[in-house]
Amino acid sequence: MSREESVKLYNTYARKLFNISFRILHDSGEAEEIMQDTILKYITTGPKFLSEVQTAAWLSKTCIRKSIDVLRKKKREKLFLEEYEVEMEDAAVDAKPGDLSIGNIRKAISELPEASRLVLTLILLEGLDYEEVANYTGAREGTIRVQYSRARAKLAEKLRSM
Repeated sequence: MSREESVKLYNTYARKLFNISFRILHDSGEAEEIMQDTILKYITTGPKFLSEVQTAAWLSKTCIRKSIDVLRKKKREKLFLEEYEVEMEDAAVDAKPGDLSIGNIRKAISELPEASRLVLTLILLEGLDYEEVANYTGAREGTIRVQYSRARAKLAEKLRSM
């Protein structure tokens, strides 16, 4: 696709894709990023020689899927943090408020064994489900569930000791 065609595509669909994503996410920064990712994906790997209607449909569908993926990721992160807060409240009777920082969480995650870190990152931060992680890693879904459970327990233990 030539530069002129890419610019024309951007000018034609950018506002529509941004609005679609913004209505789903209610976050202009993420909506803009998804809009740009969608257009870039079409330019680099999207189907070629589609009609105007088919191009609009492909772009809209891809934008919606990317936006939903971001929502799922946010939901998983929120659930994890809520679960973690409950675990920390039960375990940390003597802890002072504010002891736990993002830096400490990152450090604790980086200290996990590679397999645990991978599964934890893919499920919590990337928003993948067990089946998708199993497909990526080549392990069974049941194995991924066990690894995730153990990784969460190890992470909670590390954070309790900080």
